[in-house]
Amino acid sequence: MLDLKYIINHLDTVQKGMEKRNAPIDFSALFQNEEKRKKLLLEIEQLRHQRNVVSDDIAKMKRAGQDAQPRIQEMRTVSETIKNLDQDLAEVETAIHSFLITLPNLPHDDVPKGRDDTENRLERTYGTPRQFDFAVQDHADIGENLGILDLGRAAKLAGSRFPLYMGSGARLERALINFMLDIHTREHGYKETLPPFIVNRATMTGTGQLPKFEEDLFKLEGLDYFLIPTSEVPMTNIYAGEILSEADLPCKFTAYTPCFRSEAGSYGRDTKGLIRQHQFNKVEMVKITTPESSFDELESMLANAETILQRLELPYQVLTLCTGDLGFSATKTYDIEVWMPGQDKYREISSCSNCLDFQARRANIRFKRENAKKPEFCHTLNGSGLAVGRTFAAILENYQQPDGTVTIPEALIPYMGGQKTIQNEN
Repeated sequence: MLDLKYIINHLDTVQKGMEKRNAPIDFSALFQNEEKRKKLLLEIEQLRHQRNVVSDDIAKMKRAGQDAQPRIQEMRTVSETIKNLDQDLAEVETAIHSFLITLPNLPHDDVPKGRDDTENRLERTYGTPRQFDFAVQDHADIGENLGILDLGRAAKLAGSRFPLYMGSGARLERALINFMLDIHTREHGYKETLPPFIVNRATMTGTGQLPKFEEDLFKLEGLDYFLIPTSEVPMTNIYAGEILSEADLPCKFTAYTPCFRSEAGSYGRDTKGLIRQHQFNKVEMVKITTPESSFDELESMLANAETILQRLELPYQVLTLCTGDLGFSATKTYDIEVWMPGQDKYREISSCSNCLDFQARRANIRFKRENAKKPEFCHTLNGSGLAVGRTFAAILENYQQPDGTVTIPEALIPYMGGQKTIQNEN
């Protein structure tokens, strides 16, 4: 959430940022409500002072044996007026909050202006896509032919866009999860967590999924609880409503969780395979930092995600998202796209974002510097480290062999119990 004072004092900057995001905003109602709020606060303060004076007069009159009834009635009238104005103030403050909570984060100056993902900026590539001397298959066909992926029976069990891994497929998925968690915890300094897979409305609101994106979420019928779309949501909110010390920062968390997304508005896109699922596994990274360190932490988070792909020897490219493709809560995002030979293109496998104090302000996550009088809002970052199902898919496509088998990447062989190849398991 953006700071109201910042909007008031830097309106031109904020408006330009929203226009750069292709989301021009009319702030007139906000400013009108803010004027009402200040006027009501002044009236309430004056009336409370008046009530205090009358209360003192009543006490003096009673001590002197005088009739205080007229002043008592006056105090009751003032108190009733204050009560009504407090209700008016609450309504105005709710309107201000409801407006602020719908505003996206401002894009960083380095973020290119653009309409959609076609205008993202390529930063670098890693690795050379393999040249095949046979007809390549996509991961869905490879997995089905080997008997390690059964999307047909998954549809019978749950409907379209749900996976069913079998045999070595299930083991490969589990191996990838353990491999990613081990690197992030042992080498990158993240603390492993296992958060709830169901969270409340306040938690979803803290990271920006609500209220704007409720249709993209799976909500529990009859309850105000949601299945998490990513473990960014619970991990970022671990310290919601708390004040940390500067010495505690940065906090670095990682977790494996399943993720659940309704994919509203994406029907007809990526209907085959593991690219766009209602349920998928992901290893997530979250950082809570001081304001001055957050962009350095973004670069290191990106490097942490890249390490996974480098160890798996999968070609990829890194892009900076343009304003038209930038997420609601992010000020700057890097996407990593892995090469998918079965589709003959790069596909997103990780997003690493700096949200500045946008989420921390919504979730009230603060820290206090040594000898400082007041706490400050932290900065929060999140990144995929990585999307496990998409990594599974990339391995099948990049490591496929002419006979239909799949070679296990060397880094994963210990996690597969020494298994080096996935043979036909039908």
